Amino acid sequence: MAGQNDIKAAEQTYNGFIGMMKWGTIASLLVGALVVILIA
Repeated sequence: MAGQNDIKAAEQTYNGFIGMMKWGTIASLLVGALVVILIA
């Protein structure tokens, strides 16, 4: 069985990954919109 410390470390890693994915998606959408505006 995983120890409590292992579970906490995994949760921190997961939360960090989800946060990065969220901000990465927002940044990608903004850059994509900027490119479309510049091309149009």
